[in-house]
Amino acid sequence: MPYPKGHKIKVRGKIVESAARAFRTNGIQEVSVPFIMKGAGLTHGGFYSHFDNKEQLVAEACEYAISDTITLLQNVADQEEQNSKINKVIDYYLSPYHRDQTEMSCIFPALSSEISRSSEEVRQVFTHELERMIAFISNLAEIDVSRGRALFSTMVGSLVLARSVSDPELSDSFLSAGRQQAKEMVKRNDM
Repeated sequence: MPYPKGHKIKVRGKIVESAARAFRTNGIQEVSVPFIMKGAGLTHGGFYSHFDNKEQLVAEACEYAISDTITLLQNVADQEEQNSKINKVIDYYLSPYHRDQTEMSCIFPALSSEISRSSEEVRQVFTHELERMIAFISNLAEIDVSRGRALFSTMVGSLVLARSVSDPELSDSFLSAGRQQAKEMVKRNDM
């Protein structure tokens, strides 16, 4: 009996979602195709009927994860009045919750160093999605893209450092300093 219409697309989506979660938590190199497929509730034998190689999956998982993050941050922003939307997003992005929930968190702090060593295809997708995220942050903060890049760099860097240290108080201080600096950057007319 043939699969219902749309089955292959649905299965591919499950694989991409599983990969996005796994990559954010463990990194790209540490995650095997069988691990991803198991996370999607599938056997690894079917992987190549959906993807040419792991790099293709990495590219699609990056797109998926960033769209997921933008949707989440938009929902966070929508809980506030216009003039405080960006502050709400900064507070969420640089919160202990976001720091600790790596499986569903933003991929930029988790994967940037690995992406720099990935294929050109993956780096192009990552670059495009990074520019999309910066445009989202810039629009929300009502600042130009150049300032948006500086703002998002501050947010990502603060989160990377907060996740990297073993001392919980030091980690929290990176989040707090990042929130303060990011909000100051939004307030200033020139950065």
